[in-house]
Amino acid sequence: MALAALLSFAWPGLGQWFQGRRRLAKVYALPVIPVVALGLVLLSGGLESAALRLFDPTLALAALAVVVLVGAWRLASLGHVVAAVGGPRRIRRLDLLVVVLLGVLVVETHAIVGNFAWSFYRAGTAIFDSGGPDATFAPGLTPGPTTPGFSPLPTPATAASRINVLLIGIDSSSTRTHALDDTLIVASVDPVSGATAMVSFPRDISQFPMFDGGTYDGKINSFSNWASDHPERYPEGGVPTLMREVGFLLGIPIHYYASVNLEGFVKVVDALGYVTVNNPRDIADPVYGGWTDGRPIGFFLSAGIHKLDAQEALAYARSRKGAGDSDFTRAARQQQLLSAVRARVADPTLLPKLPAILAAVAETLRTNFPPDRLSEMLVLSRRIDDAATRRVVLGPPYSVHPRTDTTGGIYILRLRLDRVHRLSAQLYGQDSAYWSPGASPVPSPSPGP
Repeated sequence: MALAALLSFAWPGLGQWFQGRRRLAKVYALPVIPVVALGLVLLSGGLESAALRLFDPTLALAALAVVVLVGAWRLASLGHVVAAVGGPRRIRRLDLLVVVLLGVLVVETHAIVGNFAWSFYRAGTAIFDSGGPDATFAPGLTPGPTTPGFSPLPTPATAASRINVLLIGIDSSSTRTHALDDTLIVASVDPVSGATAMVSFPRDISQFPMFDGGTYDGKINSFSNWASDHPERYPEGGVPTLMREVGFLLGIPIHYYASVNLEGFVKVVDALGYVTVNNPRDIADPVYGGWTDGRPIGFFLSAGIHKLDAQEALAYARSRKGAGDSDFTRAARQQQLLSAVRARVADPTLLPKLPAILAAVAETLRTNFPPDRLSEMLVLSRRIDDAATRRVVLGPPYSVHPRTDTTGGIYILRLRLDRVHRLSAQLYGQDSAYWSPGASPVPSPSPGP
């Protein structure tokens, strides 16, 4: 009997076949075949691709239902093996112990797999912007086709078209009435060539032209809040308006956004364990006070390769007051951290931590990127060479700091739009609104002064 139970544990119906109950064996065995076939199709692109597909809440929920049903089917098959012998009272204790242990294994394995599917479902429903009132950390949502006054945001024309994503790092504190978009990075990928560019907008950029006319005199990190506070002018909300504005300045359509709460970023890195960065220069910021775990004031990090824990990674992203540091060097480090997180997530040893990682990401990330393109982006990301990625911060020579006596003593940066436009043509070619066959070269990109 123990052998029959082991066979049914391996595949429902095999135990019944061993016991000579061929018709019942087919009843248990055949329904499992299409389930396994669908699983193999899901895994055909690799484990990472299958995981990304599960971010689709509908697919994740379907997977959870299948896991529960197959688990129940396996238990039923084991139960019928016992019933064929005449019930538990007619089974030797050792055989009964084997059956019980096999039943426990079925329950535990399906509970683990089901927890993975449930984690993906919860993450998918939280991360992907469905247009509800709480879909983003920042005010404003991606508009629907009926939004008055504005056309829907553009999407890539074909699968081969360039993909442009605005990455927003939202910083908040108890002393602010609004969260500020202190990190603004446009990541652009050409699916055909794999060429990638990352352009950071320093938070102090101000007095820039708006896509619908006029000039914005505040700083760009407050622009989405300002747009949200003027619904009569921008009924679609803050984030979509910010996407249009950044795209207007850079000369490319922004298709998607991804917003990250920087406080929640700590939870993500904590779930990952660490991220590895190659710090290009010594950091000595004696006034950094962003620690939340009781560390003394100050952040110091030598040049070279380091494994950063969650608090250190946040300090690496935030610190800007060390000798030789600025918003520009900080922006360059933020771009570097994005690549570091991407590399760390791909580590297969993190698989047991996946539910915790997904829970942290669900609290931190919001995006309107279509879930059905995630697998495609995974394939594309494998072609991306981090070393070849163009990284630009729009500090000098792409912007200039005017005399403070002309700005009321407030530190701001004014974009040198002619240089930004030439940079756009250089980075994006014919995809740029500022491209022309005779586009002149621009100064070499620099992370800072």
